[in-house]
Amino acid sequence: MSSEPRPTAAQVLPWVSLVARVILGAVFIVAGVLKLTDLAQSVIAVRAYQFPISPALESLIGHALPIVEVLLGLVILAGLATRWSGLLGGLMQIAYIGVIISAWARGLAIDCGCLTPGGVLNLDAGQKTAYALDILRDVGLLACAVWLVIFPASRFSLDAWLKVPTNEEP
Repeated sequence: MSSEPRPTAAQVLPWVSLVARVILGAVFIVAGVLKLTDLAQSVIAVRAYQFPISPALESLIGHALPIVEVLLGLVILAGLATRWSGLLGGLMQIAYIGVIISAWARGLAIDCGCLTPGGVLNLDAGQKTAYALDILRDVGLLACAVWLVIFPASRFSLDAWLKVPTNEEP
């Protein structure tokens, strides 16, 4: 038997929040950078969802989304305005889940373009949709975002360095 005291929630929660920050922030950064390397394909991925919006708006989303993802990922990873950046990340995950469910419900055969180039799949060539896995991944990322909204205080964060109040002990 160990006589050492068990860590308290106040000691453990900031470490869990750090893990949530790193996961969510890193995924946003990677997803955005992959799209930034081929913005034309990013627009194609947006168009594959076949929403009734103008081509100009599809182009704007395809070009702006990667930038937003990278910037948000950097802010989350740095632990700056953690509660608010976590909230924005969570809202984006809800939107992503919604558009994937919409594509699935409408019978579209597309790659979501989340961590891949995205676009229409060629089912005759053996390409397969992965909607359930995409949604499951995004639900996991949503859970990280919700955690950060509830428990924003985390280790190695700019919030802690700048002494941003979080209503929690870091």
